[in-house]
Amino acid sequence: MTNTTILYTGIGKRKTSVAKVFLSEGDGNISINNKSLEDFFNSIGEERELLKNPFILTELNNKYDITVKVQGGGVSSQFDAIQLAIVKAICAIDSEYRKIFNQFVLLRRDSRIKERRKYGLKKARKASQFSKR
Repeated sequence: MTNTTILYTGIGKRKTSVAKVFLSEGDGNISINNKSLEDFFNSIGEERELLKNPFILTELNNKYDITVKVQGGGVSSQFDAIQLAIVKAICAIDSEYRKIFNQFVLLRRDSRIKERRKYGLKKARKASQFSKR
């Protein structure tokens, strides 16, 4: 007897973070890099409940288990990448959910990344003070 479970996937990016999300039918467990949600985002606090927000909007709360692989970046950019990946995975379930996510502006990728350092400057735009005399 083969066990066939349907996996829905989504990829989200923010700054240098990349998150891959796998949704499978279950009872709402969230594991990020083989850790629980509370262990992985222990410094964020109450904001980590925002990851469940797309499921509440689409009334799919506690119907899917979430497995996340995330790498790169910091805590905030990883969080945003995971949230975008979850939204994309839910859109793979049914394309009607796109209207709901577009209404709440959850499907947009934040494309701002760090600007590269230019030669002759200290940082991307910071230069030493100009002296006329």
